[in-house]
Amino acid sequence: MTEIERRLAALNIVLPAATAPAANYVPYVASGNLLYLSGQLPMKDGKLACVGKLGGELAIEDGYAGARLCAINLMVQIKAAVGDLARVRRIVRLGGFVNSTPSFVDQPKVINGASDLFVEVFGDAGRHARSAVACPSLPFGAGVEVDAVVEVDGHP
Repeated sequence: MTEIERRLAALNIVLPAATAPAANYVPYVASGNLLYLSGQLPMKDGKLACVGKLGGELAIEDGYAGARLCAINLMVQIKAAVGDLARVRRIVRLGGFVNSTPSFVDQPKVINGASDLFVEVFGDAGRHARSAVACPSLPFGAGVEVDAVVEVDGHP
């Protein structure tokens, strides 16, 4: 068991199988040793787990949990691309999109759900550059979506 697998087990995280994209795109593109990961929604057990608007029917804690699920789903796609999360050299950048009411201003607190999990799993290699922006809506009414750029050892 790798260190990454031990950390996931300690967090009681079991990575699900990778799912097919919902539209005409691919889940990741490799260029050199970088993986560009398509946005992931807060899916759990095949269902959208965080639906609605932050500042409306969703609280910061709901969005945080949703962003954490997005990070889990990003790890699923990383593993599908490279076979082993131990090949992650660095989480380079996250893009966080928060379905928000016009008055909601705590997008960074929501996207911390993904950022915190990457640091818990990958340590210093999980620290990354990031954007956390408001959106008037997201696919399927999701409360949050997160994409990523990840550096890996070797070519995927």
